Amino acid sequence: MKFKIEGKIFKKFPSLNIGVLVCKNINNQGESTEILDLLADQSNQILKEHSVETLKENSKIQVWKDAYRSFGAKKYNCSIENLYRMILDGVKLKHINKIVDIYNYISLKYQVPVGGDDLDKVEGDITLRFALGDEVFIRLNSDVIDHPKEGEIIYADDKEVLCRRWNWRECNKSKMTEDSKNIMLVVEGLSPINLEDIQVILEHLSKLIKKFCGGEVKSYFLNLLNKEIEI
Repeated sequence: MKFKIEGKIFKKFPSLNIGVLVCKNINNQGESTEILDLLADQSNQILKEHSVETLKENSKIQVWKDAYRSFGAKKYNCSIENLYRMILDGVKLKHINKIVDIYNYISLKYQVPVGGDDLDKVEGDITLRFALGDEVFIRLNSDVIDHPKEGEIIYADDKEVLCRRWNWRECNKSKMTEDSKNIMLVVEGLSPINLEDIQVILEHLSKLIKKFCGGEVKSYFLNLLNKEIEI
């Protein structure tokens, strides 16, 4: 299985750096109070230091608004802005499973989008690319078939869309559950986030996964000079 980024993506976003963690034979069962405490502490810090107004001045979030606008999705928020807005609206992030709890914490702490897929449910290769518009998409916790808009940025395997509008909404097929054993996580960085930042974030994410889920964890980095990896 490969993870690839379409060359056209870099023509539009040359500063893109994506960190990838491939985690195999993990134990995602149960709930960790330590992880949930990290999430709660980070949420409280966000409430103290941020507001909906300050998000408009946050360069790490605004770069994604510009990216979304460039492919016709200006009415939508990227995953990290959605998380921040939920917290600022008073929503307490609930336990989903250990992996999702961990990457939500990392996303909040470093203000970057983080997401992933259960590799055992992926069919063929994974590609970050522009949509043709006829691809199949079934959003998380739904069975309704939808389609991306032509020119929208998507993650897709050989059969269907895994995530619409870059990191806006993940699909139902490859969602991670407590039973997931083999997963791939992606950390997405657009300037001002650079490769060195992604390396630091990926190292922190890797340590948490090893501590709470075990397994074998391997890191990869994709950018303009390295558009494809073998998973």
